[in-house]
Amino acid sequence: MLNQHTKQVSWKKEFMAGLIGYFTTVYIVAVNSQILESAGLPLESGMVATILASAIGCLIIAIYANAPMVLIPGMGVNALFAYSIVEGTGLDFQEGLAVVLMASLLFLVTAFTRLGDWLKHAIPESLKHAITVGLGLFLTLIGLEKGGLVVRGEYSLITLGNPSSAMVITSLLTLFIGIFLFTRNVPGNFLVTMVAGTIIAYFTGVLSQPGKMITLKEQSWVFIPDFSSIGEFGFWMAVFPLAIVLIFENMGLIHGQLNMLGQENKFKRSYQATAFASLTSGLFGTSPTVSSAESAAVIASGGKTGRAALTMGALFIGTLLLIPWISMVPSTAISPILIIVGALMVQNIREIPLDQLSESMPAFLIIVMIPFTYSIADGMAFGFIAYPIVKLAIGKQRELSTPVVLIAMVFLIEFIMRTLGH
Repeated sequence: MLNQHTKQVSWKKEFMAGLIGYFTTVYIVAVNSQILESAGLPLESGMVATILASAIGCLIIAIYANAPMVLIPGMGVNALFAYSIVEGTGLDFQEGLAVVLMASLLFLVTAFTRLGDWLKHAIPESLKHAITVGLGLFLTLIGLEKGGLVVRGEYSLITLGNPSSAMVITSLLTLFIGIFLFTRNVPGNFLVTMVAGTIIAYFTGVLSQPGKMITLKEQSWVFIPDFSSIGEFGFWMAVFPLAIVLIFENMGLIHGQLNMLGQENKFKRSYQATAFASLTSGLFGTSPTVSSAESAAVIASGGKTGRAALTMGALFIGTLLLIPWISMVPSTAISPILIIVGALMVQNIREIPLDQLSESMPAFLIIVMIPFTYSIADGMAFGFIAYPIVKLAIGKQRELSTPVVLIAMVFLIEFIMRTLGH
């Protein structure tokens, strides 16, 4: 597939587009590994997992779909994996990877059957956008916590003699730099923000020491997911929300990126490639990859084919040599990126018809309950359960689709079982 329609495209232009794409997304190695660390994976192992999943994802979409997209562990998806699926449900890391594989298999089924189109039209747009907004607020909360700006829901005030003061000052300075660079649309702004934050951390005394070089003997390159909980209802209640997020997030991202490229005919193969790449992520030990929003930077830089994605895949593999230095990046340099990405995701609230109570109320519940319950799955459950209730209350039951009712019933049953279990 890589050789089709590439004769008129120069390798130089594709390489430069891939280089720009790499520098706009390589921040994910440090960011995602710190989130995976919260789920129980050692930091260096999380870096290797992130690098390999990103590299393989880029290679898959380059060869199979011939599309100039960059596939990296999705922001929001990684938070769902670490904080809701692993920490929230009590599953260990290997059991969490089993959830990733099963959710990716469901994603793969929708990519190769008509089920994807059926779900696309059956789930209300207001709920899809509400999930994105809720994820954005959740990422923002995590960023504030990682930077020491919020502790147990309270603003962390700067006081003389407080050991956390240096951390708070570092986070604030880095955040303001990140906002300035992002709003100025500086190329590679997230990477520059991370580097600047690391330098500031050095002068404020919160910088970590360099890590060590990875070795083949010490590193696990493939992880064995633990399916011992597959027969439990709770396992599938973890699979379910992750699959929904993967399906609809990738549908939206890929459609928008190919529309920008003017190659909508590549949607099917790009969607399928993304689903397969997501499946491989669970074997490498990370949350699923998605077609990153930064793919727009690749396209805007002149990337038109899979050659740009091949370039990014090769560069990600080379990143394995930089792990000792990437491990130095402190959480204060990561938190601004989470906050800014959260702000971008919250913009989807414009797509929700707030003047229609039957759409806005369930959406509102999803948006607020995801960060307030510290659980993406629970937040989604509140909204999906409320949706048919509100529609029935105002006599609009004809607007209900069978999938929405079924999803609401499953979430309600899970709530009841969990309550009885306690």
